[in-house]
Amino acid sequence: MEYQNSSIDLEYCRASSGKRLANYLIDLVAFYCVLFFVGMVVEIIFPGSVSQLENIDPILDRLVTLVVYGFVMFLIEAAFQGKSLGKLITGTKAVSSNGATLTFGQFILRNFIRAVPFNALSALGSPSKPWHDSWSHSIVIDEKVLALQEQRADFFDELKSQTQ
Repeated sequence: MEYQNSSIDLEYCRASSGKRLANYLIDLVAFYCVLFFVGMVVEIIFPGSVSQLENIDPILDRLVTLVVYGFVMFLIEAAFQGKSLGKLITGTKAVSSNGATLTFGQFILRNFIRAVPFNALSALGSPSKPWHDSWSHSIVIDEKVLALQEQRADFFDELKSQTQ
């Protein structure tokens, strides 16, 4: 869905903090479920290999997990044009701040910024505008609100053309 109408206010369509939190939690749970499944498969194929990971430094473990999470989210959002599992469930979508589909560079930047310490805290407040949105010039919108905005704009455009 390309944003074309200049009378649509994307700030009004911004997803709520609650939906953003739900997106994050759903995506995080799904990520760890997939990671757990991959770990089980690796352990079956290479017995004892996963248990060796217990000896990794906790900071290194966290950094590697953040990078892998960023990469996985990048792949998912790029493949599904701004949607992840959480966004699919909550009816939200990541788009460029001008309403266009995100570029490849924006997808990369947006998802690897998640590794920045305290990025999650930057999402607190209303409206929710975390660093990975502002630094990549993107916005997460509520698709139902956007559809209503588009219907309103189309209605008034049609009404305007009929009265001229």
